[in-house]
Amino acid sequence: MALLMLGTSAMSAADKWKHDIYVAQDGSGDYTTISEALDGIRAYMDYTVTVHIGNGIYKEKIVIPSWLKNVTFEGASADSTVITYNHHANIDNMGTFRTYTVKVEGSDILFRNLTIENNAPELGQAVALHTEGDCLHFVNCRLLGNQDTLFTGGKDCRLMFEDSYIEGTTDFIFGPATAYFKDCTIHSKKNSYITAASTPQDVEIGYVFDSCDLTAAPGVDKVYLGRPWRPYAHTMFVNCNMGSHIRPEGWHNWNNTENEKTARYGEYGSKGPGAPTSGRVAWKSDPDATTVAGLLDLDKVFTKTSTWRPAKSNK
Repeated sequence: MALLMLGTSAMSAADKWKHDIYVAQDGSGDYTTISEALDGIRAYMDYTVTVHIGNGIYKEKIVIPSWLKNVTFEGASADSTVITYNHHANIDNMGTFRTYTVKVEGSDILFRNLTIENNAPELGQAVALHTEGDCLHFVNCRLLGNQDTLFTGGKDCRLMFEDSYIEGTTDFIFGPATAYFKDCTIHSKKNSYITAASTPQDVEIGYVFDSCDLTAAPGVDKVYLGRPWRPYAHTMFVNCNMGSHIRPEGWHNWNNTENEKTARYGEYGSKGPGAPTSGRVAWKSDPDATTVAGLLDLDKVFTKTSTWRPAKSNK
């Protein structure tokens, strides 16, 4: 009898750690919420798990912990698989970095065909997606919000956004990580700023926008490409299509002329009514063809450039 019970227990454990997990609000899957599904993923696993998420509106505040890796979160469709929450910075002095709808602390994770939204009213910063993990890939996703929609956290972390839609009002793509945006739509909902990079001084590449479409809501006609949240912000737009809402000067110094000496901003090969560079600020530094080739080489973009050596103890 003891042997039979041991076998049953082992079989139950095998059933728990699946390669494919299904989330469906109608109860037809393994779980009805995404948060519950995280409990079915084994920590630090060396195999890949795919979490299949059925269509629906999932009102959840989700943290994907640091011990999860090699996971794919795949929605049934980008428009109809929606993760949403409504926290903003002025709720009980919450502050910007607790407002996320989805926070990703894990690494080596793929997100595909889903929407992450912060639908809080415009009463302060409200992050939809907060990343802290490394090697995160977003394909055909929609990131919806107002101020501070996407926080790319984590020094030396590497992010890829592909064929995705990102919208917001002010500084709606911000943070220190290296992030590459390929064939994305970047949609401004108000006259303000698109990016607010805080790239560290010892990190070569911050944001690269490659072949993206910069669009705007009706009536929006005065948008800056970026302003430096920290002095060494790095942001480059390459071969993008820029709408008429982009201001002729292009970039802003965050009311600090010292930032003009250190911010690393530039453009190359873009087109559209907002692309002419004749009226751009004098302190931007456009890349040459050789530099652009490096910016478009993912092997170079995602090579970590900073180092750390602990100081010797006096003890």
